[in-house]
Order: sequence, then C-alpha cells, then structure tokens
Amino acid sequence: MKIKTPQNDRSSANGRIFMPLCTFAFMLCILSLCGCSGMSGYSYESMFPHDISSVCLEMFDNQSFQRGVEYELSDALAKRIEADTPYKIISSRDRADTVISGQIVSINESMLTVEREIGRALEKEVRLTAVVNWKNLKTGELLIDSETVTAEATYSEYQMQGFGYASALAANNLARNIVELMELKW
Repeated sequence: MKIKTPQNDRSSANGRIFMPLCTFAFMLCILSLCGCSGMSGYSYESMFPHDISSVCLEMFDNQSFQRGVEYELSDALAKRIEADTPYKIISSRDRADTVISGQIVSINESMLTVEREIGRALEKEVRLTAVVNWKNLKTGELLIDSETVTAEATYSEYQMQGFGYASALAANNLARNIVELMELKW
C-alpha cells in the first residue's frame, strides 16, 4: 500500500503539467518548420493566364462517323469557358486574344455489362477522344499544343437512355477536361 505524501502529489502534478507542455512545444516546433519549408500555401490568384481576356472558339472537326457530337462539344465548351474561367467567348477571331480549335479523333462505344441469358448489353460506355490546340493570337505562342483529351459517359437502354444522352454527357465531361488544361501549370 502506497502512502500519499506531499512529495508524491507534487511529482504526479508536475507530470500532468509537463506532458501537455511537451506536446504543445513539439506541435509548435512542427508548425514552424512547415512554414519554413518553402511551400507557398494557398493563394487567391486566378488559375488562368492573366494576360488573356477573350477566346474565339472554332468548331471542332469530327473525324468519326458519328455526326452531331462536334456541335455538342462546342456548345458545352463555350458554356464551360464562360462559367469556369475569367474569359469571354468572342465570335470574331480578329477581336479575340486567343483561339481554341481541335479535332474529335474518335468516338468509341463499348459494352460494360451483359445480360446473361440473352447476351444483350445492360450498360454501355461512350468514349470521346479529341486533340486540342489553344493559341495566343497576340504572341503566336501555343498555350496547348496538340494535347489529346478523353472523356467517358455511361448509359443504359433499360433506363431509357441512348447514345445521344451519353454522347452529350461525354461532350460535357470532355469540355470540363479541356478547361482544366487551360489552367496554369503548378
């Protein structure tokens, strides 16, 4: 049996104070080292080039046999640029700072799941692949030089969805991926 003495009470109290104090000092040291490591942290600056204010969007060429997807892509890309970037879409190439053009090189459709008894597709996927160019008309610099971009979308005929639904969704996903390419590199 341990007898409580004033000395035993002081050592346990000192231990209870010392441990949190050490933990606090350690955390303070770690936080100060993180600030000194050369990382810049967060920024409120735009992720897009500052010297550009307008974009002329040319209709993408379609090299596939599926017609109409180029219109869906151009419409989705114009809306994405207006909504997600600080740029405005200009119809005249002469007044625009930059021009975006490209080609839809392939539109592939594949089966994802198949019904066992009949062998009919339950779910399909549409994959769009495009090559994109973005040129600064002031300097002649290619901001995006023949980058290949892909996007997919799935659909099911059992849910009353067809190829048109999936191609429009894939075009919207492709437009989002193209706008991400327009951001400044880290």
